[in-house]
Amino acid sequence: MFTFPIRAVRKLIDRGIADAAANGGFRNPYYGVKPGEGEKPGLWLVGDQGVYLCSNGRLAKGQRPLVLYSEQCHPVGNPDWFDYKHRHFGGDDGIEYIEAERMIPLFDRDFRATHLNLRLSQNEISISLITR
Repeated sequence: MFTFPIRAVRKLIDRGIADAAANGGFRNPYYGVKPGEGEKPGLWLVGDQGVYLCSNGRLAKGQRPLVLYSEQCHPVGNPDWFDYKHRHFGGDDGIEYIEAERMIPLFDRDFRATHLNLRLSQNEISISLITR
């Protein structure tokens, strides 16, 4: 399970939309293998040095995407991030695309919720909200 503050997730989505408007659309999460698919507002869940969400708007040359590390898997300040990543994301690096249209309605239905939880299985990403 990977947990992210909802306010920060909304900022990532907004940043991706702003980057897309300024730079010609959204990046393809499938490395161009599925042209036109997934080129809409959303986030990338990235397993790399830790696990984080990343905005998906196209970027100007030299610009870096906005990222948000999960509370459980930030490589700075969490000495167990490596083991946690391997246990809950897998040993290999990877990217999973999550459409904004899956998250925004949940956020708008429950204003008391403060955090987004993402749980990965072999076949799907489960999305839930919690209140802290």
